[in-house]
Amino acid sequence: MLLLALAVILVAAQVLGAAARRVGQPPVVGEIAAGVLLGPTLFAGAVPETLFPQDVRPGLAALADLGVAVFMLVIGMDLDQRLLRGQRAAAAGVAAGSIALPFASGALLALYLARTHETTGTTLAFVLFFGAAMAITAFPVLVRVLTDRGMHRIAVGGLAVAVAAIGDAVVWCLLAAVLTLTGEQSGWQTVLAVPYLLVMVFAVRPALATVAAALARRGRPLPPSALAGVVVFAAGSGAATEWLGLHFIFGAFLAGAVIPRAGTEALRAEIVARIRPLGSVLLPVYFAVAGLAVDLSTVTVTAVGELALILLIAVSGKFLGAYAAARACGQSSRHAATLGVLMNTRGLTELIVLDIGLRTGLLDTALYSLMVVMTIVATAMTGPLLHVVYPPRLLADLPSGVTHPRVPEPGPAGGACQP
Repeated sequence: MLLLALAVILVAAQVLGAAARRVGQPPVVGEIAAGVLLGPTLFAGAVPETLFPQDVRPGLAALADLGVAVFMLVIGMDLDQRLLRGQRAAAAGVAAGSIALPFASGALLALYLARTHETTGTTLAFVLFFGAAMAITAFPVLVRVLTDRGMHRIAVGGLAVAVAAIGDAVVWCLLAAVLTLTGEQSGWQTVLAVPYLLVMVFAVRPALATVAAALARRGRPLPPSALAGVVVFAAGSGAATEWLGLHFIFGAFLAGAVIPRAGTEALRAEIVARIRPLGSVLLPVYFAVAGLAVDLSTVTVTAVGELALILLIAVSGKFLGAYAAARACGQSSRHAATLGVLMNTRGLTELIVLDIGLRTGLLDTALYSLMVVMTIVATAMTGPLLHVVYPPRLLADLPSGVTHPRVPEPGPAGGACQP
């Protein structure tokens, strides 16, 4: 039954992912939709009862977590840190705006939703969690959107990557604090998250660079066992951040990000070539597992109104927060609008956050279902809106192979957030 369930999930994800791509959407939109359609929404729940019995679901959940961890490791290794040079101050300013407004407006909405939805824990924990969920940007999906459109090689693309990375890190820390309030995590473990991050960046990364340089001086290629070593490193980092309350995907991403680029080119190419397909294949399993908790068959008129409010606040909060902060940092109107649109990509990361809320009782099934619909709609809006605010013709005149972020583009330079 586990093998049959896996086969059905992969077929559904491939079919709907291809359909999404054909209409100009990221495949992740179709894959998430496939997960929802395989859940209890259709046919009175007959599909999940038949294909995903209770004894199969733990196995699917394990495969789903493995796929997410591998995917985030590769994303971390693929992060081109040259795109962050000279933009750290601007990235921090835009990240602050893109988090503060949706968080504050989401928290206010949570006070209203708390009257009609039952959650465990305190109202404060629910309000903070919901605000954080509204402030999420799906870093992996954003990178995929930029790459598909060739925008990863221009200034606004590099800035968007930096903003999303900073924003996700802040939101994960906030979620760790929320879990502490709910009793899911002890306070002293959460405090250790900051030293762990500092050790990884300022101690582990230089040590890895020293080892890579020594091997390069000897003229010997990196041994095949290095692949296993990197996987062990990522697994250990994921386990550490999970224990600290930051979720294992943050640790897996951090492991990939701190691996130095110089002297490890062959290792990087080998790891990415071997394990990227594994992560891509298993990610739809995560979407299917998330979809098992989504039931839209009982949506009422009141729920439709709540969904409209959630969408309005989620989309407008992200866009206006990022836009205003980007303009304050000296970005042109076009670039500011582009950042506002890109920050609304939610996808995978949003689902992970919502899953945490469901597991800890901070979200009930009804509100979880509405938030998943918001995730799909907000992510699906990104492509069409991006086509309007940053049309492909602006990329047509760029030299082939351009990768440096400082490509001349229209718009004023300087600003309060420029270094």
